[in-house]
Amino acid sequence: MGASASASLITELEEAVKGGSAEKRVETLRRVTDLFLDDADRLNEQQIGVFDDVLVHLIQRIENRALVQLSGSFATVAHAPTQVIGQLARNKEISIAGPILSQSSRLTDTDLIEIARSHGQGHLLAISDRSSLNTGVTDILIERGDQHVTHRLARNEGARFSETGFQTLVKKAEADGGLAEQLGRRIDIPLKLLRELLARATDAVRSRLLASAPPDARQQIQLALASIVKEISQQATGPRDFTASDSLVKELNRTGKLNEPVLYQFAVDRKYEEMTSTLALFCQARVQLVETLMKNPSSEGVVTACRAANLSWPTVAAILKVRFSHHSVTDQEVADANEAFRALTVATAQRTIRFMLVKSATKQAS
Repeated sequence: MGASASASLITELEEAVKGGSAEKRVETLRRVTDLFLDDADRLNEQQIGVFDDVLVHLIQRIENRALVQLSGSFATVAHAPTQVIGQLARNKEISIAGPILSQSSRLTDTDLIEIARSHGQGHLLAISDRSSLNTGVTDILIERGDQHVTHRLARNEGARFSETGFQTLVKKAEADGGLAEQLGRRIDIPLKLLRELLARATDAVRSRLLASAPPDARQQIQLALASIVKEISQQATGPRDFTASDSLVKELNRTGKLNEPVLYQFAVDRKYEEMTSTLALFCQARVQLVETLMKNPSSEGVVTACRAANLSWPTVAAILKVRFSHHSVTDQEVADANEAFRALTVATAQRTIRFMLVKSATKQAS
C-alpha cells in the first residue's frame, strides 16, 4: 500500500468515524477489511498499526452484524491488527468474540487468561476449542468452566494440563461418567491419576472406556485396571491398622475439634482410617465393626451407622462414595441409600448398632 493510498484511506476512515451514517461506516469497514486482507501478508507492523489505530475507533460505532462478519474475517489472519482482535475477543456477544477466541493466533496467554477470568461460559467454551492451549489457560478454564467447558477441554488433544488441572478434572469425573471416559482416552494423563480415575469410575464407564480408547492409551488403561484389581483384592482381605487414626480422632474429640465437617473432609480427602475411626466414635461402635460394614458391598450397614451418628446426608453420601468396597458406587446405589437413610430413624439405627455390637461380642466369646 503506497503512501498516497494510505493517506486517502486514513482520511476516509476519519470521516466515517466522525460524522458518517451507519451505512457509510459499515461500507467503509467492509472496504478497509478487504484492503487489509488483500495486503495483509505484505504489510509491516507499522502499516498494520495504521489500520489498527483507526479501526478500533470505527468498530465502536458499528452494529453487531457487521462486527460478526469482521470477526470471521480476521479470526484466522496471522497478522491481524492486535487492538482490533483484543476488542473483538472481549465483546460480550459470543457471536462476535467466539471466532477470535477459538482461532486467532494474535491473542496471547495473558489475553486468554484475563478473558477467561472476566467473561461467561460461552467465552470459556470458545477458548476451550483452540488448537493449542497452555497450562496457565487450562487451569483457569477448569476452575471456572461448567460441564460443557470441561468436556470440550478433555476432548481437545492440543490442550495441555498441569498436574493440578488433571487432579481437578479427575475429581470432577467422579460424578461425570462422560468426562471420565474422555479423560481416560488421553495419552498424556499421568498413570497415577489414570489409576485414580479408573478406581472411582463405574464398571460400565471402565468397559466403555477400554472399548473406545485408542491403541496408545488402551495398554495403559489395561495395566492400570490390573493394578486396581490387585490393590482392591489386597485391601479387601488385608488388615487395616487403626491405631494412629483412633488416637488422632480421640485427641480431636477431647479438644473439641472433632465434628461432622471434619468427618466430611476425611471422606473427601479419602482418608479411610480417619473416616472409619471417626464414624465409629460418632455411632459409639468399635472401629472393627464399622470397618466390617465398610467392606460389605451392601450399603445398608454404613447407612445404619451414619444414621446412628445422626449425620446429614451430604456427609453420608461422601462416605458411601469413598468407602472401601469391591465396586464403585453407582448413582442408583447412592439414590437407593438416600431413600433407606431417610426412612430410618436415629433411634432405630442406634438400637441396630447396639444389637450388632452384642452379636459381635457374643461371637468373639464363643
